[in-house]
Amino acid sequence: MPKSASDSPTLAPSRKHDVQTPHEAQIVVAFDDNGAASALVGPYGQNLALIERRLGVVADSRGNHITIAGSRDGCDAARRVLEMLYEQAVRSQDIAQGDVEGAIRAVIAQGSLFEFDPKTAKSQFEEINLRKRPVRARTAAQDAYIRALKRHELVFGIGPAGTGKTWLAVAQACQLFERKEVDRIILSRPAVEAGERLGFLPGDMREKVDPYLRPIYDALYDLMDSRIVERGLQSGEIEIAPLAFMRGRTLTNAAIILDEAQNTTSMQMKMFLTRLGENSRMIITGDPSQVDLPNGQPSGLAEAAKLLDGVEGITQVKFTAQDVIRHELVARIVAAYEGAPKQPGTGKS
Repeated sequence: MPKSASDSPTLAPSRKHDVQTPHEAQIVVAFDDNGAASALVGPYGQNLALIERRLGVVADSRGNHITIAGSRDGCDAARRVLEMLYEQAVRSQDIAQGDVEGAIRAVIAQGSLFEFDPKTAKSQFEEINLRKRPVRARTAAQDAYIRALKRHELVFGIGPAGTGKTWLAVAQACQLFERKEVDRIILSRPAVEAGERLGFLPGDMREKVDPYLRPIYDALYDLMDSRIVERGLQSGEIEIAPLAFMRGRTLTNAAIILDEAQNTTSMQMKMFLTRLGENSRMIITGDPSQVDLPNGQPSGLAEAAKLLDGVEGITQVKFTAQDVIRHELVARIVAAYEGAPKQPGTGKS
């Protein structure tokens, strides 16, 4: 009979014997906490399905027992992934598919040369501790990004969609705000269609620009209590504004984020960078492959990244398609577009 959570004071998984056949290995992994084991499997077994696809194994769940069949290396990697995710589940943390993908990548990166401890493996990645929930890096690039956010006053996060650039930047800003290391959070995006088209949208100025800034709102409400966000927006402690509103200001004691920076012009980028005041942190995020500027208009992000490379106090973290954690298909889509030949005369890159 498998142990239940009430039978044992520890919640670590206990491995059973390996069974070898001429063509494959089979491992049965038993977990003490039934609730955590259920979270591990995921709704309709989607977490196990992802592990199967990525590691080339077959996983079957029966209660708190999971049977893994496949190659020896594949089975061992899958077991390590399950143990790592189980440690997260017993801490009452939700397991999203991005967590599964991150655990798979961490296990693959570590290899099988050393003894595996799921607790120490998980702690290798940096995390941002928020009141609502902790935010942990899921890839090596995200880990480097969080470390850079903690150590530098100006950070560029550059890479494709789905790599967590904006989400982690907002998380770091929220942490600084909660710890009272800054007095304000200022979040900005360029409204690319800011001329006549913007004027045709109904409502006041905030209602006109809200569609451009919706991803930032989503990140805020995901990472902070909604009442704190609403109160901060009303008091001005949290400010969300289009890039054009930044001109002439000096932003002190603030965590400042410029999102979608690939759609800034050279002059806009220079203007924004020079807004940095005392005791402030600035984070610039963007995807150079999704420039929406008019034909022939160079991106301010690309120019700034080149000009400021190696400047003391400024660091750049670059993401690739391998760092996409939004959905496994997104990584393949990004890779396909990166490998496609550039279309002449489009004006976009």
